[in-house]
Amino acid sequence: MLRRTASRTRANDGQIIVIFALGLVAMIAMVGLVLDGGSTFAQRRLEQNAADLAAMAAANDFLVTGDKVASTATALGVAADNGYAHDPAAGVNVTVAFENDDINVRVDISAPHHNNFTGVVGMSTWDVSTTATVLVGIPDTGNGAPFIFNKDVFTDPGGVPLPQYSDPNHPFVFGDGNGDVPNDPDDIAWTCYGTCGNVDSATVRSMVDGTSPVTTTLDPSVDFTEYIGQANNGNHATLFGDVDQLLSGMEVAVPIVDDNGLFQGWAMFHVTSAQQGAKTLTGYFVSPFNGGPNGEPLHITGCTGSCPKPRYLGVYVLRLEN
Repeated sequence: MLRRTASRTRANDGQIIVIFALGLVAMIAMVGLVLDGGSTFAQRRLEQNAADLAAMAAANDFLVTGDKVASTATALGVAADNGYAHDPAAGVNVTVAFENDDINVRVDISAPHHNNFTGVVGMSTWDVSTTATVLVGIPDTGNGAPFIFNKDVFTDPGGVPLPQYSDPNHPFVFGDGNGDVPNDPDDIAWTCYGTCGNVDSATVRSMVDGTSPVTTTLDPSVDFTEYIGQANNGNHATLFGDVDQLLSGMEVAVPIVDDNGLFQGWAMFHVTSAQQGAKTLTGYFVSPFNGGPNGEPLHITGCTGSCPKPRYLGVYVLRLEN
């Protein structure tokens, strides 16, 4: 009897050792998953930082130069400087894409995470991927404000509104010199963006009240250096009353022209008030650019060819989307 009991005890000891070994592997795997998982999150944060910086750098270059090849090289260089050089042989991939008619620059980074513990269960590495997308470009469409300003409201170079035209505490009173174009910075003129011939009051009023909005994407579209002034030397007195009633307190996108009424780009203007009898418009320019008349974004176009020229007005978009 004693001999049989000893034999059973030795058999049970062997089973316990096997169970313990299996349990130990499972525990190591679980601990390893926690530790390697935490390390993975840290790597992902570093990758995301690198992707964000690379995308912003590429978008900034693209805004200024319109050169996709050079902008891609900039993104790859910034990613490498932040620890993620493009090296497919090592499993590190950095890609740059220009999307949505070149208004989005996207950088994707993928790199292996080398595990320390979970390798015991066959997971020596796993991929960590991140992406960053930047909205970049220059607004080319505005809804609403049917008045134009002279480019001398802004500094040259720099495109920043001069202090007297951009002080919220002391809005500037702009007059209407009754000319076809505003030929000095204190002047305004009316416009229908080239869609209505001599710029009659009824058409402009329909733009102000929204019954017939006009955008520069309609035919004819407004291009850089295109004439968008009047053709009848009218100051349209009643329109000042409409602006005061319907646009006061709003920020609207306004076209800027040179001394000859040729379109130069967009700016944002805060309408404080308008006086029909005095034929004046009071308000100030908003810098930086921050959206359309009702808070909606303007249409953005990618930057190619002569596109950087409207940036003279300080109106551009460079924003990390995700």
